[in-house]
Amino acid sequence: MVWLGMLALALGMLVLRQSLVLVLAMVTVYIHVFVADGKVEYMIQDFWFAADREVLLSIPLFMLAGNVMSRGSIARRLVNFMSAFTSPIPGGLAVAAVLSCAAFAAINGSSIVTMLAIGSIMYPALTASGYSEKFAVGAIASAGTLGIIIPPSIPLILYGIMTDVNIAHLFLAGVGPGLLLMGMFAGYSFWVNRKMPRVPFSASGAWRATLGGILAIALPVIMMGGIYTGRFSPTEAGAVALAYALVIEFFVHARADAAPAPAGAGPVGRLKHHLVTREMNLRLLGTVVLETSRLLAILLPLLCIASSLNTILDHSGAPKQMVQHLIGNIDSPWVIMLGINLLLLVAGCVMDVGSAILIFAPLLKPLAESIGVDGVHFGIIMIANLEIGYLTPPVGLNLIVAMAAFKVSFGTVIRSVQPFIALMAAWLVLVIVYPSISLFLLR
Repeated sequence: MVWLGMLALALGMLVLRQSLVLVLAMVTVYIHVFVADGKVEYMIQDFWFAADREVLLSIPLFMLAGNVMSRGSIARRLVNFMSAFTSPIPGGLAVAAVLSCAAFAAINGSSIVTMLAIGSIMYPALTASGYSEKFAVGAIASAGTLGIIIPPSIPLILYGIMTDVNIAHLFLAGVGPGLLLMGMFAGYSFWVNRKMPRVPFSASGAWRATLGGILAIALPVIMMGGIYTGRFSPTEAGAVALAYALVIEFFVHARADAAPAPAGAGPVGRLKHHLVTREMNLRLLGTVVLETSRLLAILLPLLCIASSLNTILDHSGAPKQMVQHLIGNIDSPWVIMLGINLLLLVAGCVMDVGSAILIFAPLLKPLAESIGVDGVHFGIIMIANLEIGYLTPPVGLNLIVAMAAFKVSFGTVIRSVQPFIALMAAWLVLVIVYPSISLFLLR
């Protein structure tokens, strides 16, 4: 009866259209009081323990860095760089869109930010160059999902927090699958657009694009090189990314419409002109900080509540009992893995990625480890499943954002991503069957 009461409480609040944060909070209170015979004060303590983690700082740092870069010119400079070198091949602009999404994903960690930043530049360019609207929407919406698998990835950070898995190891494990999916998307983009006219290679244009984009290209190299060599932790990588982005956008990158300094200006005048013609200013930074704070106001309470629920479930022994029950009744590890993947695929269709990780990661990781799957590898498998959810209704965040950003119908967006979903399904199978794709940098 106690569990039926909890189910009725959750369903009733969902019917009343309450937020997921409130539903999860009430369920956690219910379990603390009626199942664990504890006190609500214990939940407050769990909130404190969840928030009092250094690695948690990496989430706002990467989110803020990504928003700063999307408002500045880093995305445009990455696109110019990629386009300059892919233009001579058939479908070069489409390949550049995929590579630009991958490069931008490597410096911000968010799928939505990646899709909007690159899509605002590449979607008009693709359609103006003769690429079909269907392909342009599908390629950008799908390549945007690279933001949650290519490190630094905010979902990977959430998984590491909820399961106590080393986040630096997760970042390194995401490199192989991310590059593989990027290659599959780029190969498909080349093949379906192989009859598109080529643009002659321009050495001078490539040189100008390299000079303009060198600072943007250097950032993922600095971050991953620092993490891989142990120079700094994932949290420090977030701080490095934010500091780097602020310096570049405040003091280096000029606006495209910036006029040269007046001929008669002195040193002070030239310095003032230099600062006011940069991509970022204090007013715009304030707007970016406010937008990031609004996102964090949703994510962080959800993280604390989920951590409290995870603590009480762990103390009750429920995850261990579930693992023992499944192992005792199912002989084949592959059947268990198939069930886990189907569950995650369904979860990705009806839940946002962050919520799915917070709820399912602590429950499914022990089950995966019981059948011999490495905890780091399972993190990549989980993110890969949920990544497909970005392109599947009804929740499908990339579908909804693409519909609004590119002003196309929801049906058009769904049809446009179908070939890419097929590629991602094949990619998921490869990642599951061949763990070395994820773990080769850790061996």
